[in-house]
Amino acid sequence: METQGIIQTNHLTIGYGHGNKKKVIQKDLSFSLEQEKLTALLGANGAGKSTLIKTLCGFLPPLEGNILLEDKILSSYSTSILSRKIGTVLTDRNIDGGLTVYDVIGLGRYSFTGFFGTLTSDDKSIIEDAAQQVGIHHKMHTHIALLSDGERQKTMIAKAIAQQCKTIILDEPTAFLDVKSRIEITNLLRKIVKDGKTILMSTHDLELALQLSDNLWILSDKYGLEEGCTEDLILQGALNHIFEDRNIVFDSLSGTFRYNRISNQEIFIEEGNKELSYWIKNALLRNGYNCSTSKSTCHYIAKIFPITSHEIKLVLPNNKITVSSIKELIEKLLLFFPHPKQ
Repeated sequence: METQGIIQTNHLTIGYGHGNKKKVIQKDLSFSLEQEKLTALLGANGAGKSTLIKTLCGFLPPLEGNILLEDKILSSYSTSILSRKIGTVLTDRNIDGGLTVYDVIGLGRYSFTGFFGTLTSDDKSIIEDAAQQVGIHHKMHTHIALLSDGERQKTMIAKAIAQQCKTIILDEPTAFLDVKSRIEITNLLRKIVKDGKTILMSTHDLELALQLSDNLWILSDKYGLEEGCTEDLILQGALNHIFEDRNIVFDSLSGTFRYNRISNQEIFIEEGNKELSYWIKNALLRNGYNCSTSKSTCHYIAKIFPITSHEIKLVLPNNKITVSSIKELIEKLLLFFPHPKQ
């Protein structure tokens, strides 16, 4: 069954300026934002992620092409109606620190309250509910300036929820956050999607994006915007398009980018203890060695058999050694092979 996009574009060109003074960032982008899914926008710095986000929110006009929101041209919506359709959480930190959490979340109701902005009992109930959903209710009367970065981000997401829009678009929602707050915010977004919302977020937080996003948008100069199910794009090798540098590759087994070392010499790692094998591989790659778990490779310079974290067997061409830590393992390898291929 064909999926329906709540936002669709047709040959979209994004950038800045007007007339002959245009600066094109990306061109000829045709894609669709799938409803009730969490989509992560990935790309290298300068690829145009923030420009695309601002264009889809209506803050920047397209240089060419069309954007459809619920089958209507985006620019045909009034500011008031558009704010009921799309909630935005951007990276700017210009909210007045003198406002309380309640005040900021209440801003999400102003497209409903009319010129005087008087909150009804229904509006107040919606504000309370939004705060409860994101876990910031206990800070309702705290000034924004006194919040942690994570609490501030929760408040901005609650404001978007209070707008009661179907779609929420976020630009780097986990930027500036510590690990705990990043996990909390991303899991919160996952929960919001399950409640029937559509979310698009740009992010550099690859690990969380791959774990929790239904779909990926991958933006690059060479390939434009590639879209699809997260796991399908990983297996298709599309994440290697994020960086133009051939020396940086995406390791689909670990879900991370790494430096690509080209060498026909490899170290074989037995995968009996998978956790230990993974971190041995991590240490080997960091120190310039290639690794393989395939027994078909015939260019091994050494073999490693992880037993426990205190018993690792290293088999060299003319020697067998048992070491008691990964640190000792690397030291022995560097002793026998001091100049690994880089």
